Order: sequence, then structure tokens, then C-alpha cells
Amino acid sequence: MRIGLIADTHMPGSLASLWPSAIDLFADVDVILHAGDLHTLEVVDELSRLAPTYVSAGNGDVGIIDDRLRDTWLMELSGIQVGMIHKLPSPERKSPAQLGRYLDRHFDQTPHVVVYGHTHREGLHLVEDVLYINPGSPTLPRNQSLRLGTIGLLDVAEDHLHATILQLTDHGTVAHEEIAPLRVNRR
Repeated sequence: MRIGLIADTHMPGSLASLWPSAIDLFADVDVILHAGDLHTLEVVDELSRLAPTYVSAGNGDVGIIDDRLRDTWLMELSGIQVGMIHKLPSPERKSPAQLGRYLDRHFDQTPHVVVYGHTHREGLHLVEDVLYINPGSPTLPRNQSLRLGTIGLLDVAEDHLHATILQLTDHGTVAHEEIAPLRVNRR
């Protein structure tokens, strides 16, 4: 299973529609996870034409009501528990215990993977068998001006995960950060 990861699109304020390189990459995914701050449902509708799309409501999504939006998601995708939330304490700056307590408050069980956004800063972090993925922002990377940013892919095969953050370019995408295939300990 191939999962497209995106967050912090801030549309249509930033762009009228997603960059073509993002659409091209997501054309062959099985599902798309958007970690919030859409601002309108137009981007969800655009992504839903490519694959089923689920959104974790962000602080910029107040008042948006749709079955595809929830504060948090915990779903099983190809036998892997994937959690999604908009805001998460930084896996770089918080202890494993602090992260664990945060997950316990927001999810019924500890996910294998947590997808989050809010910071517009892409990153992959493995902390005590949990893979934390922030795909960054495709439109406002690192909270700066409008330009080509980042999105992510999560490939799930049997008991392995492979995560990649991709830099969008005018001609496609380029791998920006990657975690080699990880063996998943089923819980």
C-alpha cells in the first residue's frame, strides 16, 4: 500500500490548486492523509479525485464540517496502525515519555506511525518504535513565502515501512529525506 502524505496547504489563500508535481505523485497512491490546515474543502475535493482522503483538522480549519475531517484519526492501513493529528510536540525536542503521554491522550492505542503537521517543517523521526512523519508544507515550506515545498510517501509492505519526504520541483519530485525500510513489530 502506498500512502500520500500532505499538510499545511493553506488553500486557496496560497494557491488556487495544488502544484502539478504533487498531483502527479499522488496519482498512484491508495490513500491520502492530510495533516490539517486546509482552510477550505477545495483541496480535499481535488485530492479525493485521486484517492480516498482523510484530514486531521488543523487550527486553520475552524468551522469546516465534513466526514473526511476529524481532530484525530487512528486507522489500520495494510495491518499498520497509523495515527494522524495536526499538532504534535516536536519529536526532536521532547523525550520519549513526553511523546508517549501525548499519544495516550489523543489515541486509544499507540500507532506504529504518527502523521502530523502544523510547523510546516518536514521531518522523519523514529522514537521507541514509533515513526513520526511531518510531510512539511507543499505551498509554504518552513512558514516562508509561497514556493514549491514538500510532501511525503509512506509505503507499507507486509511487516516493513518505508517513508520518504519529497521536495516538489517544476519537473516532478526529488527525495529530500528518507528512512530505509523499517521492520514493524505488530502489537
